[in-house]
Amino acid sequence: MSKAVSEAERTENRQKFLTGHDITPERTVLVRLQYAGDDYCRYLTVGQGEAGEGVTKPSNLVSDALFTSERDLALFLPIADCIGAVLYDPVNHILGLVHLGRHNLVQSGASKAVDYMHDTFGTSPADLLVRMSPAAGRESYPLYDFNDQGMHDVARTQLRSTGVLAQNIIIDERDTTTNRTFFSHSEFLKGNRETDGRQAMVAMMR
Repeated sequence: MSKAVSEAERTENRQKFLTGHDITPERTVLVRLQYAGDDYCRYLTVGQGEAGEGVTKPSNLVSDALFTSERDLALFLPIADCIGAVLYDPVNHILGLVHLGRHNLVQSGASKAVDYMHDTFGTSPADLLVRMSPAAGRESYPLYDFNDQGMHDVARTQLRSTGVLAQNIIIDERDTTTNRTFFSHSEFLKGNRETDGRQAMVAMMR
């Protein structure tokens, strides 16, 4: 069993990850998830005033996705077996980083994220470019609310329902539960992995 990671260690690891990718932690905002309650489609727009939140200073922001129009402001999302999705509007220059797991997808989280960009920034879904991270596959993590489909398939369907073009959706199909180059929290809980951990995604407009 892996030992619990302290908050200080977690902060240090996040900062090492960011600096290793030539991103300044003080110019980064954490997508800070919270599973209390029943709303998993909480979206926030951040700017200069939120720089460093959750990374170099404490954060009171709770969100399932962050969006920004600021350049050189990084959005940072630690993930386990869920999808991290980058949404980019190249016309209005809007960047979003969205957490999509079972809870979010049941609440149509992928389509609601697109709706948020449309309502907030005037984004046209047909212009959106989407990149999705590896995630737990259908065999190990079927979504029972969607006839046992996998998370990638459900997220793609929700995006397409808003008008996002199929050719603008790129998915890394690797399965975190079977590919040992990734951590898998669900496999750890099943006793199939000795080490627990998280991947991370970071997105920024230069």
